[in-house]
Amino acid sequence: MFPNTAARLSYAVQTVLRHKVKPKHIGCRCFATSSKADPPTVTAEHPLSGVRILDMTRIISGPYCTMILADMGAEVIKIERPFYGGDEARKWGPPFLSQSKDSTYFLAVNRNKKSAAIDLKRGKDIIYELAKKCDVLVENYVPGKLAEYGLGYEQVRKVAPQLIYCSMTGYGSVGPYAKRPGYDVIASSMSGLVHITGQPDGPPCKVGTAVTDIATGLYAHGAILAALLQRQRTGHGQKIDVDLLSTGVSLLINVASNYLNAGIEAHRWGTAHSSIVPYQSFKTADGYLTLGTGSDDQFRELCRLLQITDIADNAKFKTNKDRVSNRNELIALLENILAKKSSKDWMETFEGASFPVGPVNNIREVFEDEHIQSIGLVKTLQHPCDGSIKVVGPPVVYSESKNDARTAPPMMGKHTDEVLSELLGFSVKQIANLRGKKVIE
Repeated sequence: MFPNTAARLSYAVQTVLRHKVKPKHIGCRCFATSSKADPPTVTAEHPLSGVRILDMTRIISGPYCTMILADMGAEVIKIERPFYGGDEARKWGPPFLSQSKDSTYFLAVNRNKKSAAIDLKRGKDIIYELAKKCDVLVENYVPGKLAEYGLGYEQVRKVAPQLIYCSMTGYGSVGPYAKRPGYDVIASSMSGLVHITGQPDGPPCKVGTAVTDIATGLYAHGAILAALLQRQRTGHGQKIDVDLLSTGVSLLINVASNYLNAGIEAHRWGTAHSSIVPYQSFKTADGYLTLGTGSDDQFRELCRLLQITDIADNAKFKTNKDRVSNRNELIALLENILAKKSSKDWMETFEGASFPVGPVNNIREVFEDEHIQSIGLVKTLQHPCDGSIKVVGPPVVYSESKNDARTAPPMMGKHTDEVLSELLGFSVKQIANLRGKKVIE
């Protein structure tokens, strides 16, 4: 129907505008399904309906990027390595699902996708045909590896000039580190993030999740959307380079600015803030509570609620500059007071306060939190082997569009035949021949 993929995207946008499509469920965070009926399909209400993604990524950063696009309605075809278990993250456990044996790690970043098991080297021509049918190709191989298979950007653009080709790497496609494999904790270490994380008197520490991987995926998804928009104007595809190390350095924000403009070397502060006091976690009778006062008025309010109004009038603590200068004395005083009551008691005391405050929740407490439950952030999806699984739905809500968790992460190679027959028009005999040659699984 469409002469090219740009026209397909344009048609999807025009359909929404022409019919003035309205979401069927307006209200509190209508972005995922928990129904046990057939999963909902992509509609014109999804922002990326009509966009097709060729996903040649594994592990975390790439799959996280393509999952975000899939939530918004893009058709994501995940290419997995046949006969070797597919995406390595499927085996990153325990824990594993009881029947499919996929890891719960894999479940976190692969919903709403199709899986096709195709050997990249021997199935190069199949990838070419898929590229012609897709708007975006996303890959996270070491620079140069796909070119060895004839699937580098310069090679693929010759057969699919409309394609937006996004490469996600450890260090970019140029520079002395370009050929190194990329790993979250290494990029976090080299970018300085690990150096500034942890207690002041303790060793460097990584964030509890793969934050550099995740942020790289977020950068990549935004870059892809911008490239799709530009292609609407120019009709041309292009290459996007996103890398872990550059992402990690970008996350330094004010820490980088302090060094670049004032020559100030950063230090570890734990949960505390280098420029605002108090602004950190405090031990309570049964856990920890994090609070901060970003203004002098907020500090006076804190002192009033703690019944220490004299402290707010003390010359050593009157302004934030004073409090930073006398940090240790003030923090010791607050620690002594806050340790006397439970986190719940303090939250009741601080109810309605203008300053930010919240308990340090363990993971059970996160998902039992009344707010998390009331907004329906956790969703249940039907799984072909394991009955049902739970996922954290997308955190972004549109007023006029859908952004939802629709289908569970696919079994490895589940959609190989569907993709080859329905999208590329391969016959049953052709598919059987490819399977016999172990080009596909």
